[in-house]
Amino acid sequence: MQKRKLGKSNLEVSALGLGCMGMSWSYSPVPDRNEMISLLRAAVERGVTFFDTAEVYGPYTNEELVGEALAPFRGRVVIATKFGWKPAFEGEARWSRLDSRPEHIQQSVEGSLKRLRVDAIDLYYQHRVDPEVPIEDVAGAVKDLIRQGKVKHFGLSEAAGNTIRRAHGVQPVTAVQSEYSLWYREPEKEVLPVLEELGIGFVPFSPLGKGFLTGKIDENTTFDSSDFRNIVPRFNPENRKANQALVGLLENIAKRKNATPGQIALAWLLAQKPWIVPIPGTTKLHRLEENIRATAAELTRDDLGDIEDAAARITVQGARYPEHLEQMSNR
Repeated sequence: MQKRKLGKSNLEVSALGLGCMGMSWSYSPVPDRNEMISLLRAAVERGVTFFDTAEVYGPYTNEELVGEALAPFRGRVVIATKFGWKPAFEGEARWSRLDSRPEHIQQSVEGSLKRLRVDAIDLYYQHRVDPEVPIEDVAGAVKDLIRQGKVKHFGLSEAAGNTIRRAHGVQPVTAVQSEYSLWYREPEKEVLPVLEELGIGFVPFSPLGKGFLTGKIDENTTFDSSDFRNIVPRFNPENRKANQALVGLLENIAKRKNATPGQIALAWLLAQKPWIVPIPGTTKLHRLEENIRATAAELTRDDLGDIEDAAARITVQGARYPEHLEQMSNR
């Protein structure tokens, strides 16, 4: 697979990473652990070198899964994880509040190192900006971890442009992770210009719109009772029906390119900037292979122009998150 560098850093990763959250949490009943270990190792065999997890996924179990699965590939893969949440009550697996106090970051990194079975975390993101802790203090805490050799690179998730600048002034930010796809383009307004100016890489999560842009979901689709999408406004039946226009656009381009809608959605992201590395998640081998093939799909200037013209005529319906989660983003 092609490689990309995240901004001006020396952190080189596969052009497409793998989001691991759904292997332990959020979208459906938890898949079989051994099957997920096999899937993670199959990804490495197919050229994926960039894996994304977080302490809150599970919580803890996703880091443990990734750590076990990728243990044989130390030195060949880059693992990113995240800090910044705290259990609602100590000892319980309920996470409801942010905590990016430096002392909590120090505590979190020790747990993540152990679960991931590594001596240093390749890329350590603040999961969400904590309004109670100055971002300079957060960046300073990670700077200390880098000096200690426990972390190699610093990242932010869902941070606003000014926050990124302030953090970068204390400890260079290697990558910012935020939602970005044809059905959520908010980063284009402020975040992407800041990243380009500062030489910071961008890692879009949910690049397939939580599965919607694959064309496999419509207004009649039902989700498991544990699936996160049940509480996402954009996924209510009326909005799913209205948003099919965006899938139709991808399907038209896909027919022209002998590809799938999901591959076109990923190829569009890859064509935006050479320092963008999407991290689609999956729990199925055939979907993993489909996503990887998107790196070979070439969109011409005319293709990209057609997508832009058609997308400009489509208004996506529904919020991407429930209000309480949306309030934690872009600040």
